[in-house]
Amino acid sequence: MAPFRQAVTPIGRGDGADRAARELLDPQYAHEALLDRLYRYFNQFLGDLMDGVAGGGTAGGIIAAVIIVLILVAVATLVGWQLRKTGRRNAMTAGALFGARATTAAEHRQRAEQLADEGHWSEAVQERLRAIARDLEERALVDGMPGRTADELAAEAGAALPGFAAELTAAARSFDDVTYGGVAGTRDAYETMTALDERLRLARPAPMGGPA
Repeated sequence: MAPFRQAVTPIGRGDGADRAARELLDPQYAHEALLDRLYRYFNQFLGDLMDGVAGGGTAGGIIAAVIIVLILVAVATLVGWQLRKTGRRNAMTAGALFGARATTAAEHRQRAEQLADEGHWSEAVQERLRAIARDLEERALVDGMPGRTADELAAEAGAALPGFAAELTAAARSFDDVTYGGVAGTRDAYETMTALDERLRLARPAPMGGPA
């Protein structure tokens, strides 16, 4: 005589949803972290969508597939936006003249002189060019553009003061050399930058259509 086997009744989607709802009402989930709960809900939602694609009929499967594609596109867009934002921030930090703190031209000059007195020529060169950039901004000869690089400063200031264009380009190159090129700053480089700063403080933009 064959052994008695109890018939197993398959669980429908409605019954499964009821059981899942009763499980979620269990007191053990009351202390679950919010992020963990949201993650579990999201996984359950995706699982239901996949079930819809597999066995929801033609119309239901198409709708579920479209929703999944929209979710994937939204996630990819969000990730791409965050990466571009981080990339712009890193690029600005890597090549920018100024740090996060706004400092006046006078403060940059004072800092440059202190560094020069201590023999820190590379840092003194950097601070003196920052003084030049801030002074030009304060006098509205260049725009106060966040994340400006030394080359961008030289190009814009050279257009406003064409007589200084070559010296500004050389000053930007000197800044880049000590900042990114591993070149040690020197007293001569600092004194050249200082002399340029002093003459730029007295300079006035060339009239429109007039001589340089």
